[in-house]
Amino acid sequence: MKNLPTDLLRTFVTVIDQGGFSNAGDLLGRSQPAISLQIKRLEELVEVSLFQRTGRSFQLSEEGQVLLAYARSILNLNDEAFARLGKSSLSGVVRLGVPNEFADSFLPDILGKFSQSYPDVTLEVGCELSTHLLAKLDKGEYDLVFGLHTSSKVKTTSEGWSEELVWVGSPQHAVYSKSPLPLIVAPIGCVYRQRILETLEQMGRPWRIAYTSPSFGGIKAGVLAGLGVTVLAKSAVPDGVRVLGEAEKMPKLPGIRVHLHYDQSKANGAVLGLVDFMSARLATTTSSVTSAL
Repeated sequence: MKNLPTDLLRTFVTVIDQGGFSNAGDLLGRSQPAISLQIKRLEELVEVSLFQRTGRSFQLSEEGQVLLAYARSILNLNDEAFARLGKSSLSGVVRLGVPNEFADSFLPDILGKFSQSYPDVTLEVGCELSTHLLAKLDKGEYDLVFGLHTSSKVKTTSEGWSEELVWVGSPQHAVYSKSPLPLIVAPIGCVYRQRILETLEQMGRPWRIAYTSPSFGGIKAGVLAGLGVTVLAKSAVPDGVRVLGEAEKMPKLPGIRVHLHYDQSKANGAVLGLVDFMSARLATTTSSVTSAL
């Protein structure tokens, strides 16, 4: 029976997360040849090529993508086991800013596991529009913030991930067939609101704002009451609503990017620990949630 060494898996994941062998070596304190040797050992062990190389550039092979998902899960369990069995070295306070919809979807589970693994870290979580969170981060009111972006060109210290956007409405009310289309949106500054209005304007479809709420709970209530339709990240769609698509003649929407924002020069150990913990889990959690919907 073969075993996958966690040191090789950690190097493999770090190469992907850092975007290259040299960057991974800098983070792990090893030379680029040493990193390359570890990747070669891993490939020999699993008997497949993990990367497709073209000159100096590389990308994951299909087999590499499969192993990456397993590697993250294995390392997550490894780290959680050590954190639970040993005394956590992390302590302090992290002021975390999260958009409303993510606070009600997959984040509670991730933050709950973090608190179990690192009980000496206090989390102070605030929920607002992404634009407000980022503004307060710049003022020093948050240590770590989830930022939603309509552009892929974002200056940040984290890799981030893509989110598909979908229309949602009430299962009992066919308000999507009305003209003008009644919309449920958050106040000005919301990334979803921007995507909705841009898309409808481009296709020339009449619309009206029927209901506005700054909270995710208020938007969900408006949808379930049949006051209109709205747009959410696919991974944040709550139970009880109906996802609307081509069958309801709803237009396809451009996606968004989500990044973790923090000031690396000011981040303490607790902040960096939470960043690492969340980054590892979000890479797999969001993709699994999205594929299940």
